[in-house]
Amino acid sequence: MVGGLIGKLDRAMPTSTIAARVIDHIKAAVGPDGWSDDTVRNAPMLQDQRRLYQGATPLVVRPATTAEVAAVVRICAAAKVGIVPQGGNTGLVGGATPSAAGDQILVSLSRMNRIRELDAASGTMTVEAGCVLAHLQEAADRADRLFPLSLGAEGSCQIGGNLAANAGGLQVLHYGTARALTLGIEAVLPDGRVWDGLRALPKDNTGYDLKQLFIGSEGTLGIITAAVLRLFPKPRQTVTAMAAVATPEAALAVQALLRAASGERMTACELISERALGFAVKHVPGVRDPFRTRYPWVLLVEFHGGAGSDLRGAVEAGLADALSSGAVADAALAETQAQADAFWRLRESIPEAQRREGGSIKHDIAVPPARMGAFLRAADPAVAAALPGVRVCAFGHLGDGNLHYNLSQPEGADSAAFLAEWGRMSRIVHDVAAAHGGSISAEHGIGQLKRAELPRYKAAVEMDLMRAVKHAFDPDGIMNPGKLL
Repeated sequence: MVGGLIGKLDRAMPTSTIAARVIDHIKAAVGPDGWSDDTVRNAPMLQDQRRLYQGATPLVVRPATTAEVAAVVRICAAAKVGIVPQGGNTGLVGGATPSAAGDQILVSLSRMNRIRELDAASGTMTVEAGCVLAHLQEAADRADRLFPLSLGAEGSCQIGGNLAANAGGLQVLHYGTARALTLGIEAVLPDGRVWDGLRALPKDNTGYDLKQLFIGSEGTLGIITAAVLRLFPKPRQTVTAMAAVATPEAALAVQALLRAASGERMTACELISERALGFAVKHVPGVRDPFRTRYPWVLLVEFHGGAGSDLRGAVEAGLADALSSGAVADAALAETQAQADAFWRLRESIPEAQRREGGSIKHDIAVPPARMGAFLRAADPAVAAALPGVRVCAFGHLGDGNLHYNLSQPEGADSAAFLAEWGRMSRIVHDVAAAHGGSISAEHGIGQLKRAELPRYKAAVEMDLMRAVKHAFDPDGIMNPGKLL
């Protein structure tokens, strides 16, 4: 069972164990605009996106500078008070929710939202952790550049949280995860010291790559306050298409064919199951199936190209080959940007549509792309046997093997009773993913949701190394306690 499931926002906050003098020192460090103890104002920050965890805190701190973050951390370190960093609070594993005991300070980075520098010639952008991802995409676009990190929550998620979770998203196939898009970071350590690693260097072979320890650490080693990000040439051509296929293996073959036909210019390759597509068409206004016939699987692919090449012609030729060979049963090529947007709206509407079908047990697994079909052939009957009537709603990023293998409640079932099966059903799905060389978390992280599961799928030596790193950085365990480890 998921701990803290479905907490209530209006319950009385527990009496805080944090000394009043510590609270007063923190307030003084950030000034009157930098803190809130208003329970109504703070309430949205104390519950996670999926409403699985309900936290409490005597104080939400909103520092405006790295120096203020450092001052807050030093105060908490001296008093051994836990600190929970939070960006846009869009995470899906409870990683930014404080404990229900009210014994931790929540540090929101939302006021640290400046772009410190954008160097179009060098292809870099130095930004603060509280910058909203969509705003960074827009700033790059105005400079005739591309920042390719793209995900469903980009209108509200913040780059600090994206880095702390090593966000993946829609264009990992070509541009890589957040790790690949980051050249340097600035971070406040658990003792309050500031590490300035804001180096805009593609090559820096001077020892351990410390930034990579913070990226993906979920705030357990320190607070990322700024980063140097990579920018790319802005695409002069974008081609978007959908293709119907019979199996994941066929989808993988089509992906390889189209990558080769386009000269490796495919940036996204999304796999959508018949049920996921059906939910979107049924529940989300304006979403339409591009095909007259329902197919087991649909691919959504996108390509970026420069000026002067016939990218569209190359993609058309690749699709024609796939159709003639039988690998693709039908295909639709977007003729306008509006049509391309409609294709993407279909994909991005699936989570909203699934909510309309009742309770949903969600999984963010990854397997080697070549094993995705085998995973599905093992997982589907396993979950059906464990919970008759369960409806698998699968979709995700074929190019990197990341599948959102979500389970919708049986029709007419009680949602609460279904959600109570979360632990049992996740164990089945995770065991199958592990048996196929996969991971229990491709891009959402561990947080609270999967913390107890992690030792089952990590080797003991790997867990020992992770704990050693945690202890070296944070011996008192004040940085985002109860998450990841």
